[in-house]
Amino acid sequence: MFSQLFFFLSFPLGICFCSLSLFATNLTLDVPAKPPLFAECPLQSAQDCKTGISMVGMKRLSPALGLATFLLASTALFPTARAQSAPLTLPLWPHATPEPPQTTEPETDTTKPTDNQISGRRVVRLTNVTLPTLTVYPPHGQNTGAAVLVFPGGGYRILVTDGEGTDACHWLNSIGITCILVKYRVPQPPGDAGHYPADPSDLEDAQQAMRLTRAHAAEWNIDPTHIGVMGFSAGANLAVLLCTHPNDDHVASTPAAPDVNPHLNARADFAIIVYPAYLAIPPENKELNPTYAPNEFTPSTFLIQAENDRGYGRNALVYYAALMDAHVPAELHYYATGGHGFGMHPPNAPEEDWPHLATAWLRSINILPPRDDNRRNNRGTNDSGGAPSPCPTPQPPGPGRPATTPPINQPSTNPASTASTQPNPNCWSTQP
Repeated sequence: MFSQLFFFLSFPLGICFCSLSLFATNLTLDVPAKPPLFAECPLQSAQDCKTGISMVGMKRLSPALGLATFLLASTALFPTARAQSAPLTLPLWPHATPEPPQTTEPETDTTKPTDNQISGRRVVRLTNVTLPTLTVYPPHGQNTGAAVLVFPGGGYRILVTDGEGTDACHWLNSIGITCILVKYRVPQPPGDAGHYPADPSDLEDAQQAMRLTRAHAAEWNIDPTHIGVMGFSAGANLAVLLCTHPNDDHVASTPAAPDVNPHLNARADFAIIVYPAYLAIPPENKELNPTYAPNEFTPSTFLIQAENDRGYGRNALVYYAALMDAHVPAELHYYATGGHGFGMHPPNAPEEDWPHLATAWLRSINILPPRDDNRRNNRGTNDSGGAPSPCPTPQPPGPGRPATTPPINQPSTNPASTASTQPNPNCWSTQP
């Protein structure tokens, strides 16, 4: 009722504003113009120049003023148009977090001028996150129906919400994937006390984000069987944790239990793991921590890391070896340079194009549709050296692994085939 009344009142008001602005335009056209620029006036008559410029400004700006007034009136007539373009943010725990907050300090950006840049620029390093949320970024143009939960990194102390958050969302949106940016709770206690299973809080946030995404799948135009995870550093650790422990039910014994729908599966359908941390047992980092051992819930996984990633360079290697031993389809890209925390597009670095490799991998597991014939790679040729060979449609066993999601807390009775079909490398491109 109020919105209807507002519409009928604002419409004539907007018309009146537009009429008055046009009337003002006609009046100011008859005002004699003063010198138009300070540069045209002697210094001793600067005040006269200011007066003249103000009159000329009225003369020149009055049509623009009328247009601005019309736009303001239009905004009043359609107050929701602007709000609809903003991303949707939801609290993970509307009533209370499962555990008490670690701090009472407000959220703050801790980035200092001396901090390392990510993707060649300064980024936000957010801490004191006690009210975790998810933010929905719908894709640009075509919507493939797929979605990815993104977990920024930061050592479980901070969250790099742009360089390892919204930057990832921009890429995902550009290839038709809905991005769900998860702001999970930080900081956590240092050392093992801040990691699962001693501290399950961040796993709880990840599980709840997945369940909320599946609960809103129809509303957000998402296929509930095509929801993956993507994480960086500590966020990659959290993504792997969700891929191996989606059935952890610790939250059921906390005050947040009423906010959880246990009938919704928290399992990821695929995973993109970017320079993961805390997966290997220190200090040698040659063996996988058993906490992260792949199991029947672990989906197809894409891994990327740099050899000179000090302290964590072997994490992707030991996890990839464990995936192979568990017969989980996986793809590993290992760079000689890059260090830790290079983000989505490190400038002038060999790893700056890794999102193209991830895009091709998403096509190979049928999360993204096959490329159109007229956009296929023109660098591959057939055996006779002529035109590029046509690319066959990839036929993997379906998104993720296993092909059918096993019931929570029950072993899989239908293991998926480990076969993976890749397109002919002579006909697919690294371009998105």
